[in-house]
Amino acid sequence: MLTQNLLSQERKMKLRWFVTLSTMPLLGVVTAFGLVPQSDLGLDSTRIAIEEIALPKAAPNVNTIASFWRNERVQRGDTVVELLRRLNVEDAAAGAYLRTAGEAESFRKLAVGREVQAETNAAGGLVALRYLGDDGAQIVIERQGDGYTIRTLPAQLEKRLFVRTGEISTNLYAATDAAEMPEAAANQLAEIFSGDIDFHHDLRKGDKFTVMYEMVYSNGTLVNTGRIQAAEFINQGQTYRAVYFQGDYYTAEGKSVRKAFLRSPIAFSRVSSGFTKSRFHPVLNKWRAHKGVDFAAPIGTKVKATSDGVISSFGRQGGYGNVILINHQGRFTTVYGHLSRFAKGLRRGQRVAQGEVIGYVGMTGLTSGPHLHYEFKIDGQQRDPLRVALPDAKPIGDADKAAFQSVADSFVARLNLLRNTNLARLD
Repeated sequence: MLTQNLLSQERKMKLRWFVTLSTMPLLGVVTAFGLVPQSDLGLDSTRIAIEEIALPKAAPNVNTIASFWRNERVQRGDTVVELLRRLNVEDAAAGAYLRTAGEAESFRKLAVGREVQAETNAAGGLVALRYLGDDGAQIVIERQGDGYTIRTLPAQLEKRLFVRTGEISTNLYAATDAAEMPEAAANQLAEIFSGDIDFHHDLRKGDKFTVMYEMVYSNGTLVNTGRIQAAEFINQGQTYRAVYFQGDYYTAEGKSVRKAFLRSPIAFSRVSSGFTKSRFHPVLNKWRAHKGVDFAAPIGTKVKATSDGVISSFGRQGGYGNVILINHQGRFTTVYGHLSRFAKGLRRGQRVAQGEVIGYVGMTGLTSGPHLHYEFKIDGQQRDPLRVALPDAKPIGDADKAAFQSVADSFVARLNLLRNTNLARLD
């Protein structure tokens, strides 16, 4: 009975396996082959082999080492220690190197506003330091072992063209400040149109200007203000335009914007006393003619020759104090009085160019305060330098007319399009 039961159970088990196998997919069929004893297939018994394999050590991945970059600008009164602190550099060795190393002197002499980039590791150690030198080249200080190396990369200069427009409400410099023009570009604007516009007397509220000027960048950092490429100034309803071409400025028709003489020998300043036949002298306390123009300016302000010429005399002369006389083209003479000192190396017979510095504002001679006394003579007779008609410089030559006209037409079209707009950059 037990034997029959065992046979019956064996048949039941075989039936269950048969049903199970018959209902399995192909993968199940493969699995069924695994159920056959290895001895029935004539194969050796299974043996498991275990062997230890030494894996090569992976090289450290430098890219996984954390480093941090931070930018800061040099502030007035900064020390090396303070600047490194703001750059999150906590590295005594780096601080000592930057404070004392001769090759790092350019870092210690960085001008206010100059940008510095520092790379540090997670512990605050200095990895690299980058900044621009005075010539625009990039200086890189890097850690090498226990010390530092310094190298200079050539400047990668880029010029970007900016456009600014403005309207006069009080004076020129207030308007250029409101238009976010750099001071260097504002000075150029005044100088370009100084032959046609007296910025001391002729400006009116509502006068407008449009200026296209370059800004020079080195490795993405602003280095300096470049040259004005084109400009327009509308003064009392009269439109004046200037286009730069081969070292000078011209109207759209090719006439030189630059006059043979500048109206003023110093940068924009206040006229403290004009040309008149009768003026009460503040020192002599009596009425007398004032046959020149006084420009009030701080002592030491640069004084420029108003035209190409030859130094005919200079030195101490009575009420003029320290004075310079320049002869121009035989007929014209300019006089610069009350100077504090003369330009280094000045001598009689020396040729000077328009705009060249010849001396510095002072208060020598008969004067109650620092200013420049300026006279303009034609055939020996004093004339009002702010009102006299000034001769023009040479126009565009015939050989350059075609090339100039192409440049001028392009800039004039842009001025027409961009008038009364402000663009940070014009590509």
